[in-house]
Amino acid sequence: MRQVNRRSVLLGGAAAVSAAGLTATLPSWASARTTAAAPAIHDPFQLGVASGDPLPDSVVLWTRLAPAPLNPDGLGGMPNASYAVDWEIANDAAFSSIAQKGTVTAVQASAHSVHVEPAGLEAGREYFYRFKAAGYISPVGRTRTAPAAGAAVNQLKYAFSSCQHWEEGWYHAYKGMVADNPELVLFLGDYIYEKKSGRKLSALNPRHLAVSDDATTLALYRARHGQHKTDADLQAAHAMAPWMVVFDDHEVMNNWNGTTSPASADRKAAGFQAFYEHMPIRSTAKPVGATIKLYRQFVWGNLARFHLLDTRQYRNAQVPDPADGNPNCTTMRDPARSILGTAQEAWLLKQFETHPATWDFLGQQVFFATRDDDGSKTTCQSTDSWQGYEASRDRIAKGWVDRKVPNPIVLTGDVHRHWAADLRRDYFNHSDPIIGSEFVTTSVTSNSDDATDPSAAWYANNPHVKYCRGKRGYVRMTASQAQVRADFVTVSDTTEGAIGKVTIATDRSYVVQAGKPGLQQV
Repeated sequence: MRQVNRRSVLLGGAAAVSAAGLTATLPSWASARTTAAAPAIHDPFQLGVASGDPLPDSVVLWTRLAPAPLNPDGLGGMPNASYAVDWEIANDAAFSSIAQKGTVTAVQASAHSVHVEPAGLEAGREYFYRFKAAGYISPVGRTRTAPAAGAAVNQLKYAFSSCQHWEEGWYHAYKGMVADNPELVLFLGDYIYEKKSGRKLSALNPRHLAVSDDATTLALYRARHGQHKTDADLQAAHAMAPWMVVFDDHEVMNNWNGTTSPASADRKAAGFQAFYEHMPIRSTAKPVGATIKLYRQFVWGNLARFHLLDTRQYRNAQVPDPADGNPNCTTMRDPARSILGTAQEAWLLKQFETHPATWDFLGQQVFFATRDDDGSKTTCQSTDSWQGYEASRDRIAKGWVDRKVPNPIVLTGDVHRHWAADLRRDYFNHSDPIIGSEFVTTSVTSNSDDATDPSAAWYANNPHVKYCRGKRGYVRMTASQAQVRADFVTVSDTTEGAIGKVTIATDRSYVVQAGKPGLQQV
């Protein structure tokens, strides 16, 4: 007997459909059968749909069959059976003009996740997509391909976010992002948290984990990803536009690294596998044991090039950060140390040799510019940042200067506060030339309860830093051939579940003019 769930046709419900400007209808292929002998299941599309990694002729389409995504075994309530999953990508939201369609098989070994990579799509255009399995219809997603190489592009609107601890708040930031309607979203790390919240104000945590154990196994990582993916606002943001995603540390465990990592090979393999199963990333990133290749590049016509970096997997171990706040500067400045690793560093420098676009955006995880409390070069801090790998940072900065990269902009997550800073090679010489700028997004929910905004004296020691704000939110970007504008969007309260009591607004905006490095407040 055929089942069709009309609710699941909608993009997370009527409100999300309205926000994304989509309409949904029952497709002509709704009567397709499940794989022979597969047990019946109820609505398997509890985690929504997503797309990502757009190329001029292709984009990744993602979903996962999980009628019970909070189950602690990580299997999402799915039997150990194979299921046929039909997919369609269309030129219009009504699916009256189908561009491509096909069928893939979802299996338990990959948590019944689906990654489809249709090829031969038209460049620089909008598409709509959906899935069908076991008689149920998925939400409708909207995506787009990148413009053709070298194509003239006048403007790109995108957003970027980071750090979304489930327990520490509601994902109201994504309501603002969906209302902004960007063409692209970047996520820069800490999509999940492997551990329970450590907030001192834990009584304010508005949500609780279904499985509270720290994620250490594949089953627990899958359950943690599954719970995050149940959030309606996150689902709506995924269904609105393609995403480019990289991880930081909490997708595996706090402060892991590429050498003396506290995470075992088995734990990294489990974290990587669950990450791949839940992200709209290409099969080229499918992990092999405890390795996964996430660094990659995307070009948006002649306007923008995105270098997505992995500052976690290949880095040397962080220098210990002792209680007195004065770690070993000699080790931090050791030229043999790298935050990217030899191969990735060489790859990035090689990319800098060509200049296909007006703007080069480095999407990565940890603070690039120096933050220094006392203004003295004889002391060091911020070991878990590029500052803890000074020689590696200088090789990258010198690399883009020597190769005449026209307009480099670093995009950063991790630190749970908005920041805007100009970049120099020598941050202690306040007249050293500005060679780029950095925009840092605050967290979606992850808090920094003890953080205070910098003092006037601190800014005097760090004149390259122009802005800091300790609220939750995201960054809205508008790139044109003439300038890049960053709007730092904040959410008034992530502990309040009722959106009517929450304000989402731009706190501060900066622009960088093409060919003229340096932040200008607007």
